[in-house]
Amino acid sequence: MQNTTTTVIAICLAATLLFVAPLVSLTERNDNVVQENVELLVNEFVTDVQNTGIISQAKYQSLENSLAATGNTYNVEMEVQHLDENPGKKTTQANYTKIGENVYYSEYTTQVLEQLESSTTGEISLKEGDRIVVNVKNTNTTQAQTLKGSLLSFTNAGQYTIAASSTGMIKVNGK
Repeated sequence: MQNTTTTVIAICLAATLLFVAPLVSLTERNDNVVQENVELLVNEFVTDVQNTGIISQAKYQSLENSLAATGNTYNVEMEVQHLDENPGKKTTQANYTKIGENVYYSEYTTQVLEQLESSTTGEISLKEGDRIVVNVKNTNTTQAQTLKGSLLSFTNAGQYTIAASSTGMIKVNGK
C-alpha cells in the first residue's frame, strides 16, 4: 500500500514537470512575442505620423486591427501635443530678437477620434514641431497569467503584461 501511494505521487509530480512547466514556459514566450509585435506596431504608427504629418482614420483603424490580430484586447491612448508658437519682438538698441515661449497644448484620444470622425477627409494635419504620444496596454488576462494564476495562485490584479509606448516629433507639415 505504501509503495502504491509513492508511485501515484511520483506520477503526478512527473506529469506536472513534463507537461505543465513547458506549457507555462510556452505561454510566457508567446506573451514575449506579442509584446515585441505590439511595440513594432506602435513604433510604425508613430513613425508614419511623424514622417507624413497626418493622422488618418485608416492609419488608426489599421493599428487597432493589427493589435486585435494578436489575440488580446488593448487600451490605446493617444496624445497629440500641438506647438503653439508665441513669438514677440523686443527692440534693444536696434537689435531685433525673438522673445516669447513656445507652449504645447494637448489633445487626447477622445478628442483626436472625434476630429477624425468629423473631418471630411478623415485626416488631421499636424505641423512641424507637434508631438505625438501613443501608449498601448492590454486589458485582458493572457494565457500565461491564467496558467500562473490557476497553478501557482499567482495574482497580478490590475497589472498588464503587454504594453508599448512611442513618442515622436512631427518632422513635416501635413497637407
